Amino acid sequence: MSARRRQRGATTVEFAIVGLLLVIVVFAVIEFGRIVFTLNMLQEGARRAARVAAVCRVNDPLVAQKAVFAAPHGVPGLDTSYVHVEYLDQSGADSGGDYSSTAYVRVRIAGYPMHIFLPLLSPAFTAPEYSVTLPRESLGIPRIGEPPACD
Repeated sequence: MSARRRQRGATTVEFAIVGLLLVIVVFAVIEFGRIVFTLNMLQEGARRAARVAAVCRVNDPLVAQKAVFAAPHGVPGLDTSYVHVEYLDQSGADSGGDYSSTAYVRVRIAGYPMHIFLPLLSPAFTAPEYSVTLPRESLGIPRIGEPPACD
């Protein structure tokens, strides 16, 4: 039996092994980009919601909706249950939403589960908590007249 005949099919097996590794690397690069995008969107959502919380009435539902501005297209599965809005006094303790004692607003996005989609693997992890704290502004209470609708 010749050496050439014994090597028949070896190229196909080698290609299958290398091809599988190449596909996994390509998917890993795509998934890494998706993870970075998702984490960036979570941070942006917290920033947007904190900005709205500083000028809107205490416990306005629009604040949490602003945090999930890209869902479901940008961040799948993100809803308002992951958004936590806190009204803080000068020392950073909970002010209970009282206008006169509230000095800061904090919006946190916490507990968002992320799933990674790779061939042969499907690990999941919880995204880190994103928190933005801003000094309160009007909290929806105008100096004169009725409070405006929060947009």
